[in-house]
Amino acid sequence: MVFNSVQFLVFLPIVFLLYWLVFKPVKWQNVLIVVASYVFYGWWDWRFLGLIAFTSLCSYASGVMIEKHREKGKIFSAANIVLNLLILGFFKYFNFFTDSFAQAMNSLGWHCDAPTLNIVLPVGISFYTFQALSYSIDVYRKKLPASHSLIDVMAFISFFPQLVAGPIERATHLLPQFQHPRTFSPAKATDGMRQMLWGLFKKMIVADTCGMIVDRMWEDYASQSGFALMLTSTLFAFQIYADFSGYSDIAIGCARLFGFELTTNFKVPYFSRSIREYWRRWHITLMNWFTEYVYFPMGGSRGTKTKTIANTFIVFALSGLWHGANWTYVVWGLYNAMWFVPLIILNRGKYRDTVASGKKLPSLKEVGLMLINFAIAALGLTIFRAPSMAHFGNYMSTMLSKSLFNVGFGHEMKVALAYCALMLVVEWIYREKRFALDFGDSSTGIVKYRAVRWAIYIMLFVFTVLMSGLHSNFIYFQF
Repeated sequence: MVFNSVQFLVFLPIVFLLYWLVFKPVKWQNVLIVVASYVFYGWWDWRFLGLIAFTSLCSYASGVMIEKHREKGKIFSAANIVLNLLILGFFKYFNFFTDSFAQAMNSLGWHCDAPTLNIVLPVGISFYTFQALSYSIDVYRKKLPASHSLIDVMAFISFFPQLVAGPIERATHLLPQFQHPRTFSPAKATDGMRQMLWGLFKKMIVADTCGMIVDRMWEDYASQSGFALMLTSTLFAFQIYADFSGYSDIAIGCARLFGFELTTNFKVPYFSRSIREYWRRWHITLMNWFTEYVYFPMGGSRGTKTKTIANTFIVFALSGLWHGANWTYVVWGLYNAMWFVPLIILNRGKYRDTVASGKKLPSLKEVGLMLINFAIAALGLTIFRAPSMAHFGNYMSTMLSKSLFNVGFGHEMKVALAYCALMLVVEWIYREKRFALDFGDSSTGIVKYRAVRWAIYIMLFVFTVLMSGLHSNFIYFQF
């Protein structure tokens, strides 16, 4: 089931009403969440419900055994980690690694036929696997006690708003929320609906409009002008941002309807002034996961700068591989790590504040830094979008030809760019808020009037429904 579907439009109100009006004790609310989450996930393919149930059972059992047998806790934690990674590796990387091994052997002159299997990749397996791993690791580290309620652990791992595309929640943050009573808050529910509305606009208007053009251009990029391909790379950067951050907005807003607070996953990354700041604002929960469970255990930045650079490359290579079984993802990860090298050596790019904080407009220097950073990110995302490195090379060769100066684009691109500009303007105005429609009670200007706020909500809703003719999946469903 996807957020931008009629099925979800029926599913959500039913679960919401049952949750607050019928299943009032917290333990029964958690049972309802598990059932609703399995219906939500099973709508895609019920055969994989057993897999997520098995992951939940193993994580629950590992937590109990770690707490019961502390002297053997490392063994139980490692067993759960290895088992979950083996499952993830089989479904996601079996064909990739066997094909890569066969190609390497053949390049050395040794004939090797790679065994291949017709494996269906379970939706969201990378997300819920990492979430499950965080539970057993944090129990082992004594950062939270093991849960003795299987239902609570199952609810934590399968919570439907963020099940298939995040945010990737740490057990220390989300699991305790399942263990305490929740009370309905009209203010939080309204807030959640605002964020869902903005997420739907980003997905159904910005991302899907850009996506139609990007897909068409990539299918026939050899016959396009360099300028058109440059715009295509720009549109894909906006597409993947609007698509993925749109999902995160809907997930966070949806969770708030049920009394839960999820972790912010995006903080206006295209307003970053360095690649370092960009990665503190883009897919925040994934990078926090790798930082906590990979980067810090390797030493992080506590050693020499050479060691810090090496650790950075390892983390980004793994994060690239996490995205999928394709060398383009690994190269994309290494490409991003490469831009960290001068920042680490010079100890630069550590922006902690929001750009132009407290001001209406940025300085010329800030504009220049944001444009440079966006260009770096967009080029990297072109690698991410390419089917192979050969395709990427051909794409760049065409883009950087003389036709790069053939300025011109059609009506569809103008419309898509206008949608992107609208999204950026709104997010710039509210860049220091949690999300773009975070008006709240302290709104100023004309937005402080309730009638104005409702006019904005209705306009966005009608515009999103009427202008969107697509019900496409979210890009990160494939990861």
